Amino acid sequence: MAAQQPTMIATSAVEIEKAKENHMRDGAAMSEIASEANPDLLVGEGNKTRWEQPDRRRHGWHNLYRLARYSTSYRAGRVMRLRKHMDLRIAEMEAVRRLTLLPWFSAMVVVRGNDVLFERYAPDFGPDCPHSIQSISKTMINLIIGRLLEDGKIDLERKVADYLPWIGSGYAGATVQQVLNMDVANDYSEDYADPYSTVYAHSEAYGWRLPADPGHEHSQRSFLATITSRDTTNRTGGADYKSANTDVLGMIAEAVSGRSLRTYLADIADAAGIEGCLHMTTDREGFPLMSGGICFTARDLARYGSLFVRQGRGIDGQQIGSASFIEGSLRGGIRLPAPRDGLRYSNHTFTDGRWLGHGGSRGQFMLADLTSGVVAAFFSVLEVNETFTSDYNVSVIKMLTDIGRIEKA
Repeated sequence: MAAQQPTMIATSAVEIEKAKENHMRDGAAMSEIASEANPDLLVGEGNKTRWEQPDRRRHGWHNLYRLARYSTSYRAGRVMRLRKHMDLRIAEMEAVRRLTLLPWFSAMVVVRGNDVLFERYAPDFGPDCPHSIQSISKTMINLIIGRLLEDGKIDLERKVADYLPWIGSGYAGATVQQVLNMDVANDYSEDYADPYSTVYAHSEAYGWRLPADPGHEHSQRSFLATITSRDTTNRTGGADYKSANTDVLGMIAEAVSGRSLRTYLADIADAAGIEGCLHMTTDREGFPLMSGGICFTARDLARYGSLFVRQGRGIDGQQIGSASFIEGSLRGGIRLPAPRDGLRYSNHTFTDGRWLGHGGSRGQFMLADLTSGVVAAFFSVLEVNETFTSDYNVSVIKMLTDIGRIEKA
């Protein structure tokens, strides 16, 4: 039998040239794929992104957990049970009726132990919807630092530079306690009415907006190192509020513990027994935005606030915070400026000596009354140019303070 001849593929010079032309055309097409800046994160009028604009802000606060460029989330292994045991005295309060009818209102939940005493939602919101809690996130630092203090891993009178040798002059000479009490002077500004305030540059570092220079994107660490000061002594006579303080404290916590903040967040989610997710914004390197990056449902914010009523003890009995540090937070701190007269900023919480809590930009507040055991979570979104309006915020705090003082029926 004759040997079978190998199959020959004959390719003409014309076919070869045609193949080259097709390859070049395909390559050119790929290099010319159309793209545009992410419209939600693109900076526009007033140096604000689309989701921050007054007419888009409600959507932004309700959806920030999926609008931020970088984020992570945590779920609890066991859930703190809640059962409805409504206290009609709350529903009948004039302030409750008024504030929950305003167009800014999103949700309000009041709990004591496992009992839901009050619960109400806006028509476009609901029990399963996460909401940005903004600066209420800062209260987690109270739990983390308190635990580190009790474990002997941190000294609040040490300088920040002792723990973060790379930090800039804006924090190097300040003590940890000064940072905890918003008692530091530096060139970081948080005036949201000023379109060139430092806080907007900070938000680039954690992915809430696109960087002004696309070729250079700060991490939290590199941004915080740029903050400067000739003298960190706060001479205002009151708290000098700066969100950067919180993220500096988060980095100190990692440095002294050898643990990632992400593991602390997982522990806190378990200790609170949250039912949904603890959504947390991070920077590109995965560092959590402790100063304002959390999104919670209203019920889960109330579950989280209950940790303070329980003196930092989780639903499983594990001590996640420090009871003595929480008690000390009720007594310490420096006064908050008007219109929050009578309140102090203490260890990363607001307090009047009876409750611990915190506000969030554009209308959030969480309050834990350590005497009555009542915890209240309030969500709203102010669709105005200002970060807050004095009358509105004072009204919310007073309403929640009065609710906290309600005795058991």
